[in-house]
Amino acid sequence: MNVVVVESPAKAKTINKYLGSGYKVLASFGHVRDLPAKDGSVLPDQDFEMLWEVDGASAKRMKDIADAVKSSDGLFLATDPDREGEAISWHVLDMLNKKRVLNGKSVKRVVFNAITKKAVLDAMADPRDIDVPLVDAYLARRALDYLVGFNLSPVLWRKLPGARSAGRVQSVALRLVCDRESEIERFISEEYWNISALLKTPRGDEFEARLVSAHGKRLQPRAIGNGEDAGRLKALLEGASYIVDTVEAKPVKRNPGPPFTTSTLQQAASSNLGFSASRTMQIAQKLYEGVDIGGETVGLITYMRTDGVQMAPEAIDAARRAILDQFGERYLPEKARFYSTKAKNAQEAHEAIRPTDFYRSPDRVRKFLDADQIRLYELIWKRGIASQMASAEIERTTAEITAENKGEKAGLRAVGSVIRFDGFIAAYTDQKEDGEQSDDGDEDGRLPEINARETLAKQKINSTQHFTEPPPRYSEASLIKKMEELGIGRPSTYAATLATLRDRDYVTIDKRKLIPQAKGRLVTAFLESFFTKYVEYDFTADLEEKLDRISAGELNWKQVLRDFWKDFFAQIEDTKELRVTNVLDSLNEALAPLVFPKREDGGDPRICQVCGTGNLSLKLGRYGAFVGCSNYPECNYTRQLSSENGGEAEGVALNEPKSLGTDPTTGEELTLRSGRFGPYIQRGDGKEAKRASLPKGWKPEDIDYEKAMALISLPRDIGKHPETGKMISSGIGRYGPFLLHDGSYANLETVEDVFSVGLNRAVTLIAEKANKAPGRGARGTPAALKTLGDHPDGGAITVRDGKYGPYVNWGKVNATLPKGKDPQAITIEEALALITEKAGKAPAGKTARAKAKPKAAAAEAKATKTAAKPKATKAKAPAKSKKS
Repeated sequence: MNVVVVESPAKAKTINKYLGSGYKVLASFGHVRDLPAKDGSVLPDQDFEMLWEVDGASAKRMKDIADAVKSSDGLFLATDPDREGEAISWHVLDMLNKKRVLNGKSVKRVVFNAITKKAVLDAMADPRDIDVPLVDAYLARRALDYLVGFNLSPVLWRKLPGARSAGRVQSVALRLVCDRESEIERFISEEYWNISALLKTPRGDEFEARLVSAHGKRLQPRAIGNGEDAGRLKALLEGASYIVDTVEAKPVKRNPGPPFTTSTLQQAASSNLGFSASRTMQIAQKLYEGVDIGGETVGLITYMRTDGVQMAPEAIDAARRAILDQFGERYLPEKARFYSTKAKNAQEAHEAIRPTDFYRSPDRVRKFLDADQIRLYELIWKRGIASQMASAEIERTTAEITAENKGEKAGLRAVGSVIRFDGFIAAYTDQKEDGEQSDDGDEDGRLPEINARETLAKQKINSTQHFTEPPPRYSEASLIKKMEELGIGRPSTYAATLATLRDRDYVTIDKRKLIPQAKGRLVTAFLESFFTKYVEYDFTADLEEKLDRISAGELNWKQVLRDFWKDFFAQIEDTKELRVTNVLDSLNEALAPLVFPKREDGGDPRICQVCGTGNLSLKLGRYGAFVGCSNYPECNYTRQLSSENGGEAEGVALNEPKSLGTDPTTGEELTLRSGRFGPYIQRGDGKEAKRASLPKGWKPEDIDYEKAMALISLPRDIGKHPETGKMISSGIGRYGPFLLHDGSYANLETVEDVFSVGLNRAVTLIAEKANKAPGRGARGTPAALKTLGDHPDGGAITVRDGKYGPYVNWGKVNATLPKGKDPQAITIEEALALITEKAGKAPAGKTARAKAKPKAAAAEAKATKTAAKPKATKAKAPAKSKKS
């Protein structure tokens, strides 16, 4: 019997069926150990010794693997075919060696690009050894990310209160978003005019031609800069005669693009389907690991973390047969298409993302997949098959026209495109963002029959005013594209990078656009001012290239770390003498448009509008940055720092408390005020005064006595429940407006409902909430936000949102999600790890496990050097799955 180690329990189940009874397939659940999240886990002074630790759940899984290996004939390490997968195999092997369970047994590494019987059996027949340079690249990357995070973040915390941590790649990605926002703020719109003529052919067909030259000079784009110039040119065309100079019809071929890589899949899924990068990878993971197709679990796509653009020869042959069968001979090119990869590291450039079987068309598998799965599978199938189809044939027609008016001449041009043969477009067309043209070849429309030297009749002259627009904010798709162009990070890390920026509240997403928040812009400005080199695009890209060269065996990973640490540590030391006033002065200049927005009265935005003499500046408080007056405490003007500053007038209006009346019950004065976190209502004075922030959407200028009383009086008693006799109340909490009854909450749709909902409606809403979980009594169980799949032992694993936040549920086991974790982004592997850890903490077993803890676990916890390879672990925090 041989032991096979994979990452996912879902894969383990499927692969065990393929291999049969001679193999035992076990799952590692992602990484089995990691660097502890504390200072001192990487020691530069000891030649970058790395201290690893194993959490309880991973220790139990490793014990199961070790026990199986003891009685086995050999070990196959079959984790994913990428750098992280190689690292997981290396960690497993290193830990098994320390446990002394191998005893000369055969150990082989196998990789398969798809979870199909053929792919798995072929891989098992062609094993290899662990790729040491690839592991070295993992160790270097892990150490670099750790050293940056755990040395730069404390500097941020000391010098920029309220800021969170800074990552090596995340900081550069954040800079891209913030730089674009600065471009938008600095942008000055310019006026321009477009002029066109609606003309008619002798056959009565109308078409539009654009003005491209006048008085013998070619007009550059946006060359007509004002209404006067536009008016003169329009007058010239109004009285002109029109004749066709030339008509040229030029055939153009458009070739298909290659199959998807990780980054192009994320971009296309964002543009075409509206999926976030993390959502795309989550769905792709499921399609890769396997779906039940008529009683058989089979992987529908190849591995989804890849830089490669080429398909395997057998896949190309299958795609060509499918094209012939489904589209016809006309759509099949004479020769197969081959694509070359731009990836610098061939070891990480695996096969492109494609269907495992092109005959499994989307229509054939639709009934087995949920709505999101079929949409993503269809996208991958269409792009894969289109990559081997014939070119689209397009005829592009250009007509040059001369307008003459009393000796003055102007040139016009009409352009049209016609698809003569759709070719690959019959299978796949890509959606573009931010005004980019589609690839369907028909962007100019179709022209009627136009012949050279014939006279045209003028129908109408159109003169339209326009204004240049600032560059668009990045979407996830366009940011990923930019990061890939610059060589920042690697495609397999993009989803996690973007998720980190959202989780730390550095950016928010509105209408699919990434908007940097004030704290994100502060962090970026600080790093650009005092750690310039480490957020430079070229420096980050160069470091990525060095990591690629390590994995190719061309560089020593320890030397790369030494070179980096020398300069980085010196920079850290320099900031220790940095005074907060220096930081604030620098940030005031770097973020001037944000900190000092233009005043409507045209006054100096840096002068306090309340006292008229103080200078406004950034101030740092316990909870972050805000804008305040230099004349404090005589002038107590403050304003919240926000990327959406509506703000200066609002701040001035609320600087002095505005009296709204007196509470008739307490006799205390109600005032409207403004603080660092926005406007609020206060009743009374001093530390015991009650305060209530204005709900989202409420404007200070709309607040009157009635609204202030209603807000400060929350929670509001609605009435007693007719069955329990207990009070139902409404209020506004951290997660929005709510109803509360007997310790159980129900959501309200709007803030206004808090003040207006009646008893009957409240009872109905509470009943609806309770009925979502029959048999559990009045409290009920929260409805599932999403279903992740089945547990290896049976039963569904779901994500739910409870009273104390989101959690994963399996049967009677509930495991709270880590703080900041997006419940929509959690993978089944992460959920299984949380459930396993939670189940392992059952009170009944605590004492027994504590007594039975083997001495080997203590030995495993001792850290040893990693001059060649790290040799030890320490037991601490849960190991994190690598899946995004």
